[in-house]
Amino acid sequence: MRVGLLTQWYDPEPWSRNTARGARPWALARGHEVRVLTGFPNYPSGQIADGYRLSGRQDEVLDGVDVRRVALYPSHDAAMSGRLLNYGTFGASALVSGASALRDVDVLWVNYSPITVAPAMWWLHYARRVPVVVHVLDLWPDTVFASGFADGGTVSRAVTRAAETRCRGMYASAASVVVNSPGVESVLSRRGVDPARINYVPMWANEDVARPADDAMRASLGVSADSIALLYAGALGGAQGLEVLPEACARVEDPRFVCLIAGSGVSEGSLRARANELGLTNVRFLGRVPQGNVADLMGAADAAFISLNDDPLAAITMPSKFRATLAAGRAIVASATGDPAEAVRESGSGIRVRVRRRRRASRASQVTSPTGACRAGGSRPGGARRLHVPVLRIGRHRPHGGDPDPSCCRSRSRGRAANQHSCRRQRGGEAPAGR
Repeated sequence: MRVGLLTQWYDPEPWSRNTARGARPWALARGHEVRVLTGFPNYPSGQIADGYRLSGRQDEVLDGVDVRRVALYPSHDAAMSGRLLNYGTFGASALVSGASALRDVDVLWVNYSPITVAPAMWWLHYARRVPVVVHVLDLWPDTVFASGFADGGTVSRAVTRAAETRCRGMYASAASVVVNSPGVESVLSRRGVDPARINYVPMWANEDVARPADDAMRASLGVSADSIALLYAGALGGAQGLEVLPEACARVEDPRFVCLIAGSGVSEGSLRARANELGLTNVRFLGRVPQGNVADLMGAADAAFISLNDDPLAAITMPSKFRATLAAGRAIVASATGDPAEAVRESGSGIRVRVRRRRRASRASQVTSPTGACRAGGSRPGGARRLHVPVLRIGRHRPHGGDPDPSCCRSRSRGRAANQHSCRRQRGGEAPAGR
């Protein structure tokens, strides 16, 4: 079978690691031919990646896959105009210069974010009779509001109405609409999509990138063996709601605590500025980390922080970091609600915290866990380790679920009841941001 992939993002962009690139080896291993229509790589920096030069189109072969790249306006800044140009130019180029590369495929998989890919998809479906699978990775137009690009003005309302119309057309032309969270399935059903054509398919983790690793990188990062390291790795944008993280770190009293922030995005400048304003010495910005180093980076941490903002869309968004953290065998601290919070609870993989963002997480909740339990390379000796954070209390956790070590129930300062509550929360219970 000839399988076509239509996606604005593909190798070497990190976005593709859990989407199109993850599907490619599966298809090749089963004897299918795979072809990709994509843009010139520019995510997340907004600059054309090394080794590429922007042109009208370029054909190449990557790992046995025929890839056609088409022109676009490279941008990933905070301005809505730049993003719209980025999305719009790719959509136009995909139709004019790229769709012919997929004209004889047997099935077309479409990453429908951004929805400017619709014209190329419709041409292949209606003119070439290619059946289409629409994969809803980011729900449109909701994702525009969640990212802070729609201000409610006349222009943004017009863009929203146009996006809603286009989405309905894309759903109507799809043989299957694939979603990666139960909440999105419910939303699309309410918006008129035939439930029989909606398929919930949880996303996978790329285990070549996210896998259990030892803590050898701790030394190179300047993280001592007895430190308690919390890692955030991913996009630094408005949708992630990371403004709570510097505020939380500012209230940590344990000198062993260090927060590692890896990645880039439109919120990086404000996060760095806030950390400097607060005089934080326990927060380190690592910048972008090569994909090949991600496993070692996660191995250097004791827990991973997953955060989404308080937009209603966040409750039905399943971050790729959740799957990657599970694959790496690390505990999760999730500042989230809805589907991602429920996934943490069901998997027993960490703790959930509810954050009152407008109050800057001014109250404290506490979680305790055993010292070396979450290290992929084996546990370290020692008793229960405690860390005071205003929205959470972080320690060690087992990588593959299971009950915490009984030592976590030992009373140290607040008595038996408080510690039993901490144990319940480590098993995956809700941890409200306040006592």
